[in-house]
Amino acid sequence: MLIRRPVAEVFDAFVDPLAPGATVTWYRDDYGASGEVRVVVFEPARRIAIEWPTPVEWRFTARGEHATFIAITASGFEGSDDEQVAQALDSTEGFNLVVAACKAFLEHGIDLRLVADKDPDAHVARE
Repeated sequence: MLIRRPVAEVFDAFVDPLAPGATVTWYRDDYGASGEVRVVVFEPARRIAIEWPTPVEWRFTARGEHATFIAITASGFEGSDDEQVAQALDSTEGFNLVVAACKAFLEHGIDLRLVADKDPDAHVARE
């Protein structure tokens, strides 16, 4: 996906609060979910690789001074062939939503709520 913002700005949007060698917990409060993320590669404005719980890698390629192409590779899926395909499709859908939401926010300042609205019936009640 191409995002029409400088590579350093796009990279920073994805890495906050990640840091080299860090382990952080990502929360999705609306779904009552969390997951531990371990940073295994951190190359500013170029590449991030994490374990979450399977390996995921983001590559950021500058396209001139004002645009960035993001490529994401997820791997390490387990189980039967059908289970691996289902995991890959779910991963692809999730990362596509995240990148599209980031594109809308960085280019236009719009929060599309794509991730939050993906499955509104799965939201947890807040007290």
